Amino acid sequence: MSDPAARWPVALTAGPYALLALLTGLTVAVKSSAGAPLIVDLVLCALMAAWMLGVFTLRPAWRERAPVMAVFFAVLILLTAILVIRNPWFGFFTPAGYVYAFRLLRWPWQPVGVGAVAVVAGTAQAYAVDRTTAVGLLTYGAVVAANVLPMCAFAWFARRAARQNEERERALQEAREANRRLAASLAENAALHERLLAQARNAGVQDERQRMAREIHDTLAQGLTGIVSQLRAAEHAGDEPAAWRRHVAAATRLARESLSEARRSVHALRPEPLRSAMLSEALAGVAERWSALHEIPVQVTTTGTARPIRPEAEAALLRIAQEALANVAKHARATRVGVTLSYLEHEAALDVRDDGGGFDPAGLDAAAIGPRADQGGFGLIAMRQRIESLSGTLQVESEPGAGTGISARVPIERAEACA
Repeated sequence: MSDPAARWPVALTAGPYALLALLTGLTVAVKSSAGAPLIVDLVLCALMAAWMLGVFTLRPAWRERAPVMAVFFAVLILLTAILVIRNPWFGFFTPAGYVYAFRLLRWPWQPVGVGAVAVVAGTAQAYAVDRTTAVGLLTYGAVVAANVLPMCAFAWFARRAARQNEERERALQEAREANRRLAASLAENAALHERLLAQARNAGVQDERQRMAREIHDTLAQGLTGIVSQLRAAEHAGDEPAAWRRHVAAATRLARESLSEARRSVHALRPEPLRSAMLSEALAGVAERWSALHEIPVQVTTTGTARPIRPEAEAALLRIAQEALANVAKHARATRVGVTLSYLEHEAALDVRDDGGGFDPAGLDAAAIGPRADQGGFGLIAMRQRIESLSGTLQVESEPGAGTGISARVPIERAEACA
């Protein structure tokens, strides 16, 4: 709470005493020269000074108590009215009464107090009017009204202005609070933005690492495996120069192809088979080269009406076909393989099936490296990550002794919308 004494400047506190002293001196001078008694007037002046000193000046804490100040004001105006009736020049004390009324009385008692002071001021101004006649009473009433009406109107306008100031101050406080909350929110958003950027950078790094891991597995790992296989075959054909040269040539070709695909993977370019061919043609080319290399027949079939597929989806399906064929060569001991590309109503599906030894899918964990390095390990993880990044699905069907089937599906609508 604010200090009540601090709200009253020294001039306003001492002013009423100065006025009262001046008017008391004037009273003594006038009545002494006229030989009139002074005792009553001096007692009234002393009582008024003691009242202001004891209730107001020396008790600043009481200024916040509305009932106490109302009694203080009423007694002060009553004493002023008595002095005005006895000596009209005490009307000059009414400015002090107005100050007390405006600063001590609360609404709606403030205009009542202002009106009471105005009546006293009008009485002082009409001291010479003969109030025993009707004209005199009308004149007195007019003088009093000339004081009461404008002062009460001023009190009303002052109250209105004070309320507007309060509303303006309240609005400013709300605006400051809103600005403070906004600044805090902006700071939180900036911090969140920084965290999101850091997470996005980390996610981007992780995605790029996973992409490179998949690409290395699908290019270098497969190529090196094929090269090792061809070199071993060349060793076993040591007494047959034609077979030896054929296997070495195949290993050299695989090395060149793997090097080219590795360079394209580093730069995130489309696989070489898709640069100038449709997906069905690229699958047929991959299957033909794989069949010639491993001497296992592959039948490639395309069903449905071919439609545009997003480049990332085409690359994913091609890589899955290459990985599935590589797994067949390493693990399946198959005698034939079938590759089917199907254009369905809302999906493009790739199915790779073989008649090899098969395995138990229940023993594979697609989220971790399994005991079989390609079928249950990173090869399957890479396939699933590729297809799920395009909102597609991957299913593996196998049974010991009954071959293996891998089915990958990707939405065509998503590919067309993003093309």
